[in-house]
Amino acid sequence: MSFDITKARERFPALQQEQIFLDNAGGSQALGDVIESITAYLTKTNVQLGASYHTGTQSTTKYEEGYHSAARYLNAGRDEIVLGASTTQLFMNLAGSLQFKEGDEIILSKMEHETNVKPWLFMADRLKLTIKWWESSKSDGLKLTPNNLKPLLSDKVKFVACTHVSNVLGTIHDVEAIADAVHQVGALFCVDGVSFAPHRRVDVRKFKVDFYAFSWYKVYGPHVAVLYASNSAQAHMKPLSHFFNKTDSLEDKIGFAGSNYEAVQSIPKIVKYLDGSVDAITEHEGKLQKILLDFLNSRSDIKVIGSTSSDSAARVPTVSFVVEGISPKTVVVEAEKISNYGFRWGHFYSKRLCDEILELGPEGVTRVSMVHYNTEDEIRGLVDLLKKVLPQK
Repeated sequence: MSFDITKARERFPALQQEQIFLDNAGGSQALGDVIESITAYLTKTNVQLGASYHTGTQSTTKYEEGYHSAARYLNAGRDEIVLGASTTQLFMNLAGSLQFKEGDEIILSKMEHETNVKPWLFMADRLKLTIKWWESSKSDGLKLTPNNLKPLLSDKVKFVACTHVSNVLGTIHDVEAIADAVHQVGALFCVDGVSFAPHRRVDVRKFKVDFYAFSWYKVYGPHVAVLYASNSAQAHMKPLSHFFNKTDSLEDKIGFAGSNYEAVQSIPKIVKYLDGSVDAITEHEGKLQKILLDFLNSRSDIKVIGSTSSDSAARVPTVSFVVEGISPKTVVVEAEKISNYGFRWGHFYSKRLCDEILELGPEGVTRVSMVHYNTEDEIRGLVDLLKKVLPQK
């Protein structure tokens, strides 16, 4: 289907101001429908769930519609998802419930946002597990693959975690192929989908993952996240719920009443907006990243961190770079002095990647992260802005 950028932008109230948002990997703007839905919920149906009186039944119905909509979007069952405060929090809840034997091995990647590392380190410490680190060399294109994973795999490995897309590199990992390799040794596979979900459709069945999570506030919604755990994977979890509550679903097991009502019930608005438009969004975002990457790749003093390709099959429009002779922070600060462009510098919680793999300085990278509501003119304007603030060539 064709993509109408003007109509898309009209759906986001925040875009009607002067600020140009290019920090979308940190959090996208919210749909107007989402904002209105939350306001209406808090105005008319803000009561505890489960009550039998009229407003109570309305509230419970809206909440359940949010859960079912989120589950359908992931191609999961209602009993296989839980909604909560953040991906980090949901992974920590999962880490507290998973059960393995002392001496079992888990494999973690250093290509990650710390969200997909710290919970499993906590789990390893709790259960006395052995940690093995999975790295991708620069010769591998800084990409996680079955080939660089397989030397670490054995029947001792019970859990493997990696990101679907690095929030610094923007590279898309082939999680289907990795899942096949992980499952060959009988291990569970957990994927952080936070940086993938704003750009592509999530299908946990197709991905063959055991666990998958992302945050809706990076997918045009409010601050709420979703975690998927397959029914078979849930057999490895010890429920953390009150003794008198049921433990049939993932929400029952580790939800802790943490599924914010007004946020959950707004999810159908996001799903409706995205329904049928993801292919068009991907095509549009490919044009955006090509404009920026063509410029960055044209300069010998700029190093794109990760894939230099603008192919949408290889990456999403999260683009990080460093410039010879000017620090990442300075690039941002100087740009802010003369423009209303909002992008950032730093390690973006991928501290192990920036320090140990990329061996960057304390300021990390300059990162421009685009989504579908950005325009080609905005990115051409960014190129013109960078020409002004970077060393003259």
